Formats: sequence, C-alpha cells, structure tokens
Amino acid sequence: MNFLVIWVSIAKALFAQALAGEPELVESSTNRMTGESVGFVARVAGDLEGDFSIAFDAAILEAPLLGEGAEQKASWIELLREVTDSAAGELLAKSGKTCRVVELVEAKGFTQGTRGVLLKTKEAAWRILLADGLRDANPELDQVGSERGGTAETEPVLSPNLELLLDVELEATLRFGSRELRLGEILEMGPGDVVELDRQVTDPVDLIVGDKIVARGEVVLVNGNFGLRVTEVAAPRKRLESVRCLF
Repeated sequence: MNFLVIWVSIAKALFAQALAGEPELVESSTNRMTGESVGFVARVAGDLEGDFSIAFDAAILEAPLLGEGAEQKASWIELLREVTDSAAGELLAKSGKTCRVVELVEAKGFTQGTRGVLLKTKEAAWRILLADGLRDANPELDQVGSERGGTAETEPVLSPNLELLLDVELEATLRFGSRELRLGEILEMGPGDVVELDRQVTDPVDLIVGDKIVARGEVVLVNGNFGLRVTEVAAPRKRLESVRCLF
C-alpha cells in the first residue's frame, strides 16, 4: 500500500468529519482538471521524500465547507496538513517506512495528476487532483532468503581503509514503534501510564544503526535476553551507508 492510497483512505474519513454538508469523497473517472484550480504542496522527508501535491477546483473555496465566516484557504491548509500527517503515521504502521511533512504550502494549481477524486455534497461536487511525487529515499530491504540465494546485490569489495574499521563497535538499536506526544502529555506522565505505539505486536521491528534501518525481524528470547531473529536485511552496499553516516 503506497502513500497515495493511504492518503485517500484517510481523507475520506476526515473530510466527512470536518466538512459541512455531509460530503463524500468518491473516485473520479478522470485525473484532469478542466477549470481553474488552486494547489497545495506537502514537502515530505524521511524514508519517503519529495512532494505530494493536491489541486482543488477553485470554486471549492467559495463554499463554506469549513464553517461560515472561516477563512477557507487557511482552513483547507490546516485540514490537508492533518490528513497528510495522519497518512504518514499510517504508512509507518503498515510498512515501517517513516516520513514527515516538513511543510504544506499553497502552490500553483495543476491540470493533470496521478489520481482524481470528487468531493460531493447534496448540492455540488468539486474535483480534486492528487500528484504523488514521493520516492523511496532509503535502501530497499531484500528478503534474507533472496540474498542467500544469490539474487541480491553482490557483496561489495571492501577498500583497505574500510577493512581497518571492521572491528569498530557500533551501537545497534531495536525500534518497536513510535508515537508523537504533546509536551503536556509528557509532563503529566506517571508510573502506570501506558503509551500506545503505532505498530502491532505482530509487525516486524527495525534494527537501526546510526539513522538507517539495516534489518527487520521478530523479537525472540535468547538465554533470558531479548534478541532479534532477522527476516529482512538491506542490500550489502546499502548497509555500508549506515556505517558511513557515523564518521
């Protein structure tokens, strides 16, 4: 499941809650805009990076969907930011890929996108175009079996300088999940409180070196200690990138 699919799914739910007129977000038969449009761009960084763009039929700003007297454009930016942030959290929960919205700003509208949807109420309908320009910024994880079977990337030839570092100890961290908390929630935290993470107990956990995911797997017990049974690893050349970022 990619970011675009997740975004549309979350938008359907949040638009229905936030907008007046019992709106419904439905699929469109075209991904083109025929009239004037207004655009917004979410700049995303992390395991996925790039621009995720949204273009609205400009007439949507004339409808008080976000409340009478509200500044519609500013309110739309706030709502789109909430949808995009939620999509980033859902992507992490479903795939383990992290991304965050660096900023969401107004931009020039566009006339053709990756996907088109319609926002419909009983009185009117407005076209929305989505352009997914996000790309994978992190090493793709290959299945362990594939690497051992010889189909993965060939092991890199180590330079003499790198061989001198092979005995250097690096800190490896297991990441079970994450959760954004407001400062007030952190200050009010006490013994017995439970912080729910964004990952199911059956989902794989990440092995992190530096700021890179080098492997994923399942938690096991080894002689009374926690351990990781590796099920996925980054390609060898990509694993070296996690080491390089520490020096």
